[in-house]
Amino acid sequence: MPLLVMKFGGTSVADLTRIKNAAAKVKREVERGYDVIVIVSAMSGKTNELVGWVEQTSPLFDAREYDAVVASGENVTAGLMALTLQEMGVPARSWQGWQVPIHTTSAHSSARFMDIPRANIDAKFAEGMKVAVVAGFQGLSHEGRITTLGRGGSDTTAVAFAAAFGADRCDIYTDVDGVYTTDPRISQKARKLDRIAFEEMLELASLGAKVLQTRSVELAMRYKVRLRVLSSFEDTDENSGTLVCDEDEIMESKVVSGVAYSRDEAKMTLVSVEDRPGIAAAIFGPLSEAGVNVDMIVQNISEKNYEGHAGAVTDMTFSCPINQVARAQKAMEDARTAGTINYDDLVIDTDVAKVSVVGIGMRSHAGVAAAMFEALARENINIKVIATSEIKISVLIDRKYMELAVQALHDTFELEKSA
Repeated sequence: MPLLVMKFGGTSVADLTRIKNAAAKVKREVERGYDVIVIVSAMSGKTNELVGWVEQTSPLFDAREYDAVVASGENVTAGLMALTLQEMGVPARSWQGWQVPIHTTSAHSSARFMDIPRANIDAKFAEGMKVAVVAGFQGLSHEGRITTLGRGGSDTTAVAFAAAFGADRCDIYTDVDGVYTTDPRISQKARKLDRIAFEEMLELASLGAKVLQTRSVELAMRYKVRLRVLSSFEDTDENSGTLVCDEDEIMESKVVSGVAYSRDEAKMTLVSVEDRPGIAAAIFGPLSEAGVNVDMIVQNISEKNYEGHAGAVTDMTFSCPINQVARAQKAMEDARTAGTINYDDLVIDTDVAKVSVVGIGMRSHAGVAAAMFEALARENINIKVIATSEIKISVLIDRKYMELAVQALHDTFELEKSA
């Protein structure tokens, strides 16, 4: 039988009524001739509640027990979904991560997939089961302990199952009806995309778009898993939502496909660092060890000698999530104390935002950067840092101008129009 993977997020299974609504969508696919693997998240708000209980019980908690507690939210949803499908006359069974078994690394709360054997689920399909309801977000370490995959792990679970079982498609049901050219809450002109390439979706997800989890898109791109983003709260058909697919499946695309933003950014500058070979490694090595996710990097070289410096010095600027500033600051102070780097000052700006334009069409079209910078200049928005790749341009700007910048760029590239 052809196989389909369907994933339902927390808002889609927030209560028994919504679970029944989701189950009806699953039943419809079974009636179309599919065997179905359903991946479910915990009911909306449940994971936060479970995390809160752990932190109240043990502020310095054992990560193995944290996973044991937090994974239980998905177990409840999986059982309720299977029961609901059974009441609808659909042969269904729930599966926890250890029952599949989903083999992962032992990095508790941030585990990664190692292997998903098909034998157990395939055997049940052969016996007449039509739907396997799998608890997302969890797996089993080689020590036999429950692991969790980190926030958004259910998306990644769904893509991993679609790859392992050779599914025709992986449908991600959420509270939005697809991927938009930008956040509709910021621009009323935002347009839903019918299709978007893996590379574009990966950039948008990593740059702040919340529709899909970054790791799930990476996995989909690696294994060519066709993803479809759909709304749980609307009637859908095979043409609904947004299809995330290989670039070859898109006949013609606009130069820019979307505008993304990230509000929670910070800019940090090491002033007057010695300009010598190895200085970048001396800076970013400790940041990596401290778990700081550095994004944009700019090195400003100056040949001017400052008092106390024997040779040329440089300023090193980088951006990181605002909640990692304290860790980054400590890592730099510790490195200076250890004598591996020396700098005059560490300047921190926590009032910035990142705005990005993304599009595979940028590979073959010049002038995107100029058009972007001109649009921002017309709005009197100053650019603090610029970073580029083959299909994206990102800028750091003052946070108060973020929404204005998104609207201006959406208008400049006429994203409200189809290709």
